[in-house]
Amino acid sequence: MTTQIIWGSTLLTGFDAAGEPIIRRDAGVVCEAGVIVATGPVAELKTRYPDASVIGGRDFAITPGFVNAHHHVGLTPLQLGSPDHPLELWFASRIALRDVDLYADTLFSAFEMIESGVTTVQHLHSRAPGTPQDILAAAEKVIAAYRDIGMRASYSMALRDQNRLVYEADQDFVARLPDHLRPAASAFFQRFTVPLSDQVAVFDELVTRHGEGERIRIQIAPANLHWLSEKALETTGELQRRTGLPVHMHVLETPYQKAYARKRTGGSALAHLDRLGLLGPHFTIGHGVWMSEADIELAAERGVCVCHNCSSNFRLKSGMAPVNRFLARGIPVAIGIDEAGINDDRDMLQEMRLVLRAHREPGIDAPHPSSAQVLRMATECGARTTPFAGRIGRLEPGMAADLVMFDWPAVTYPYQDEALGFVEVLVQRAKAKAVHSVMVGGEWVYRERRFTMLDRETVLAVLAEALAKPKTPAEIERMALSQALLPHVRRFYDGYLDGLGDEPHYRPSGRF
Repeated sequence: MTTQIIWGSTLLTGFDAAGEPIIRRDAGVVCEAGVIVATGPVAELKTRYPDASVIGGRDFAITPGFVNAHHHVGLTPLQLGSPDHPLELWFASRIALRDVDLYADTLFSAFEMIESGVTTVQHLHSRAPGTPQDILAAAEKVIAAYRDIGMRASYSMALRDQNRLVYEADQDFVARLPDHLRPAASAFFQRFTVPLSDQVAVFDELVTRHGEGERIRIQIAPANLHWLSEKALETTGELQRRTGLPVHMHVLETPYQKAYARKRTGGSALAHLDRLGLLGPHFTIGHGVWMSEADIELAAERGVCVCHNCSSNFRLKSGMAPVNRFLARGIPVAIGIDEAGINDDRDMLQEMRLVLRAHREPGIDAPHPSSAQVLRMATECGARTTPFAGRIGRLEPGMAADLVMFDWPAVTYPYQDEALGFVEVLVQRAKAKAVHSVMVGGEWVYRERRFTMLDRETVLAVLAEALAKPKTPAEIERMALSQALLPHVRRFYDGYLDGLGDEPHYRPSGRF
């Protein structure tokens, strides 16, 4: 059994109960069989483990691996032809996306994540058409990509059984359309219509295949309130109680979803989920942008987590999640890059800076997240939302050896005053180019700025060659359908927000 010592001038092992970073100098971790067995000063570790291989040095800083707690696709919608519409129009725009091989597509974003220090990803797969066998095959392609590149991944095929385009029944929306559009729209909906019982069977089969995996696990992902019937919501609770797996659900991402919840339930989406017994420490709210004060109190009481998708919220005009209010109530907040970051990529270091900056309320003493809080979101809070909770997110004995080695001179060049602490400098200044090496389960997946498992250029060449070919007839038909449906989708939402009357949690500026 190979024993490794990985050390640096700075080692961040995690955060204490008060949220303060736990930092050790000239220290490292010892890993065996993918697990950390000891931490401490490097001189002591070398004495205790004289036969261990030693990697690192004083030019390095080591942190736990980052967790991208909300992810969907590889090539971004923008790359494939869909602009950043508001979410409700974006669904229609995405009909026009090109077909991409799921294996190569998944690797495209996995490369980006790893080179910015992400070791674990929650992959929420929401668009797999066809039969249950087709859905399983799609899942296996995604899972194979993560396995081959060495990432740790929590995979789900989102449960969804209604309202596939707008916030009403598919047949009712089709009835609104001109006669000439109805057949194509109905056919499109049919491609994604799978009985709920078959979706559960797919979930059970995935759990059977991967439920005890070392790096691949399965989770439960009910899509969103408007996409789920009452039966589907009840099924979600049954699955969670039967398996004990965590639940990650898009909730209150946009004002239209808040309005939909009022129309359907007479009140709050979160309160409705609570009445069904779905909320608890196992439950993660994806987005939560339009949570009310009462929703926040309820979330805190039930011990739920929130995954904050800052880039996505900006890009799709979804609004500003009240992260400062979440933190004030002690709600664990994770970070997800979602479909793509603010620069149309999957850079966790960049996403952390965006979170740090976006929630700085005006006023000298107004609340804002600290760098330590943001880094904790990207590590142990993100870990908490996954099936790997308790095994990742910290660098302590018994935890998986998932870590990032930073080239610290590359972070601080040409100068950095020592008065600012390590975490402050890391969050505010570190770029992906400073990520020197990334370890997952004791195995180097990125070493000295090179991927060790797969050749990136080969994978990208496969994608480029496939997408250089002319669009297929099916792709051309979907483009035409998307363009034809967009004005009807827009018309559906006319007046939808009338009477919403929300006051913002934050006061970003003044009118007078």
